[in-house]
Amino acid sequence: MKKAPAGEVRLIGGQWKRTRLPVADKPGLRPTPDRVRETLFNWLGQDLSGWRCIDVFAGTGALGFEAASRGAAQVRLLEQDGALVAQLKAIQIKLQASATQIERGDGITALRQLAPASMDVVFLDPPFDAGLFEAALQAAGRAVASGGYVYLEAPSAWSDGLLAGFGLAVHRHLKAGAVHAHLLKPLAGAV
Repeated sequence: MKKAPAGEVRLIGGQWKRTRLPVADKPGLRPTPDRVRETLFNWLGQDLSGWRCIDVFAGTGALGFEAASRGAAQVRLLEQDGALVAQLKAIQIKLQASATQIERGDGITALRQLAPASMDVVFLDPPFDAGLFEAALQAAGRAVASGGYVYLEAPSAWSDGLLAGFGLAVHRHLKAGAVHAHLLKPLAGAV
């Protein structure tokens, strides 16, 4: 018997703790599991007050709304799928998430247009089969501030050797099922 899709994920911390976000049944949409997000935000810290964040492949918005829930000053959520953008905007209104900005478009293009070193956190969780990792990491390595982080979710582990060309290094790594979660830091002088 095939297991039914989860249908929702929940925010785990901050002002919207326990808020449920719907998960649409879309090809390639794979929301970051609650346990992985909990670990990620333990790594980042519970209070993101004043942080500037961008969720490049927003999907359900779980990463971006989680950051906003924990006090991030600015969170841009980018998504190409029109139905998902409409869902993100509905959540934004429901939560009165004034720190969030929802945009329809190509996340990597938007990331490339950011001022260098302008983001405290860049969330990268692209569809695994879309071949977007290198382009996303290149743009993220340029956009992240020297004391900031890039979160990368991928089907395999990325080593420091692979990441060095993007000006990034592994700070933390977690394998959960088929997902490798990486918290990356910019290399000194790489920006």
